[in-house]
Amino acid sequence: MSRVALVTGAARGIGKGISLQLARDGYDVAITDLSFQKELALQTVKEIEALGRKSFFIEADSSKKEDLANAVNLTHKELGNFNTLVNNAGAASIAPLVDVKAADVEKLCKINIGGVLFGIQAAAEKFQELDQPGKIINACSIAGHQAFPMLGLYSATKFAVRGLTQVAAKELASKKITVNSYCPGIVLTPMWDLIDEKMGEYTGAPKGETLKKYIEGIALGRGSEPQDVANLVSFLASEKADYITGQSILVDGGIVYN
Repeated sequence: MSRVALVTGAARGIGKGISLQLARDGYDVAITDLSFQKELALQTVKEIEALGRKSFFIEADSSKKEDLANAVNLTHKELGNFNTLVNNAGAASIAPLVDVKAADVEKLCKINIGGVLFGIQAAAEKFQELDQPGKIINACSIAGHQAFPMLGLYSATKFAVRGLTQVAAKELASKKITVNSYCPGIVLTPMWDLIDEKMGEYTGAPKGETLKKYIEGIALGRGSEPQDVANLVSFLASEKADYITGQSILVDGGIVYN
C-alpha cells in the first residue's frame, strides 16, 4: 500500500517544496490552499503527478476545523491511505507590539495556532480510526525559539506551535503517533518579500535592505530555499525519525542556536 501525505498551504513556497520532496520520497500527496491560490495549487499537483505520484487539490481554510477534518477524510478516501500530515499553512504579521490590532490577533491565532491544533485533531482521529501509526509535522519558525522585533505577534503564535507540538507528542505517543515541528529561518519565498516590505515601511529601509541585513547574520551565508526545509520534513516523515517526537528543529543556516 502506498504512503499518503496531506500538506496544507502547499500552492507555493515551502509547502510546495515539501509536497514535491514527499512525492520524490514515494508519497502520494494531497494539498490544500485557499481558493485564490487554486491555479498555483493545480500547477503543484501537475508537478507531483509528473514525478509519478498521485495528487489532488482540496480547497480549504486551515483556520476552520471543519475544513481540515474534511481534507483529511478526502485524502484518505481519494488516495486510499493516510500516513502523514504536514500542517504547513500559516500567515505573518509585521508591526511593533504597540500597533498590533485586535483583528491581527484574531487572524494569526486562528490560522497559525488554530490551524495546527485542528490539523492535529483531525489527523490523530484518522490514524486511530485506521488503527495505524502516523506522523504529524507542524510549521514552526526560528521566531518560535527567539522573538524578533516587529514580529512579536507572529513569534507568539509560533511559540504556541512549539507548545502544541510538545503536548500532542506526549498525549499521542501511546498511539504510535509522532509529532514534530520544523523551524525555518529566512526562506526566500513571497512571505519574506512581504516581511521585508512591511518592515521597511516602519524603519524607512529601502526594499530588499531588511532581507539583506537578516541574510548577513546567517552563519552559512545565504538565505534558505524551500528545499532546505523540505529536506528536514522528508527526514521527519521517514522511518529514520520514528524515535523522534515533540521536537521543534531549527533549519536556519545558523541564526538561532539552542
